[in-house]
Amino acid sequence: MKARDLLSGLGFAARNLARNRRRASIALLIVAVGVIAMVLAEGFVQWIFWAMREGTIQSQLGHVQVVRPGYFKAGAADPFAYLLPGEVEQRQAIENHAGVKLVAPRLSLAGLISHGENTVSFLADGVDPAKEAELSKAFRIVEGRDLSAADAPEVILGRGLARSLDVKPGATVALLASPSTGGVNAVEATVAGIFITGSQAYDDSALRLPIGLGQRLLRAEGAHAWLVLLDETEHTDARLAEFRTRYGGEAGGLEFVPWYERADFYNKTVSLFSKQMLVLRFIIACIIVLSISNMLVMNVLERTGEIGTLLAIGFRRRRILQLFAAEGLMLGLAGGLLGVTLGFGLAELISYVGIPMPPPPGMEEGYRGEVMVTWDLLLSAFAMAFLTTLLAGLYPAWKASRMEIVNALRHNI
Repeated sequence: MKARDLLSGLGFAARNLARNRRRASIALLIVAVGVIAMVLAEGFVQWIFWAMREGTIQSQLGHVQVVRPGYFKAGAADPFAYLLPGEVEQRQAIENHAGVKLVAPRLSLAGLISHGENTVSFLADGVDPAKEAELSKAFRIVEGRDLSAADAPEVILGRGLARSLDVKPGATVALLASPSTGGVNAVEATVAGIFITGSQAYDDSALRLPIGLGQRLLRAEGAHAWLVLLDETEHTDARLAEFRTRYGGEAGGLEFVPWYERADFYNKTVSLFSKQMLVLRFIIACIIVLSISNMLVMNVLERTGEIGTLLAIGFRRRRILQLFAAEGLMLGLAGGLLGVTLGFGLAELISYVGIPMPPPPGMEEGYRGEVMVTWDLLLSAFAMAFLTTLLAGLYPAWKASRMEIVNALRHNI
């Protein structure tokens, strides 16, 4: 079909739809509401994915973790066999690599923490406070302050762990752990602050301490992992390939693990919500198809005599099919544009106001939700409106094109 014929057909379709403005307005509204619902629902889910992803990266994993080969498989049984050295050229080279913000050491340890008569087990990360200020933005100090220096005798506790010990900032606690030399070692530290994260289970047993204090407690040097923070999460795979090519393998003695391979909860959540969004899309598409198809069938029935006249004066059946299919196409274009425009405006307004959300399972505090709208989402919503209305117009158009001329003309009598 030539461009001029296409424009002529769309103009003819628009005039035909305008003949029954109430019905056309309702159909247009149905398409627009479906698109708006999709933009808002999927935009909210996309924001949840983004918030979970960045929270996971900026509180626990970084974008890339650098470890000794096999650490994540066998490191729990013999953690001291997989220690990385403290300051080496490889770490400095990675930190100076293009697109890298910083490289932060992490020392993992476990043991017992005591205060007064209370003694409970803990899981801890030895960190460099100067690095963690940028890396651990998802950690929120709710009482006291953060760690001050890499060798300061102080700790910060998860809120659940602090409750179990019945301590407040300023209290003195004793940490006990099994060092690399065997036996038991203990150090005293001051509680500098209390933090919360996105996981209540983690807060119930976790603490952080300066990496220097952790090394004294374990009588070991170095760290179990270097956490690499990048400028952009979207560049993770590209930087990962560069790291593996330049520093990995047997020569480098390093293994590079991206964040998504360690984020099991995030991956399962994305999989579950993505399937739910597919179901929602299917439901919206069915509503649009059934509604638009019903409206166009009524148009065909009301214009049976007109169709018979067009066939009688020489219009081809293919041309009749195109004319009525164009009406569905016109509804899709207009409804999709209206829905995308209103959906984007509502998403921005809702994000500005915020969505107060209750605490999800495993968390103590709620959060303020937003709606994340991307060009991919807007194009996807518009494509859904366009394709569903086009599909909805096929049967009515086919029905109109297959009418018998004599029977159709009888409606003019």
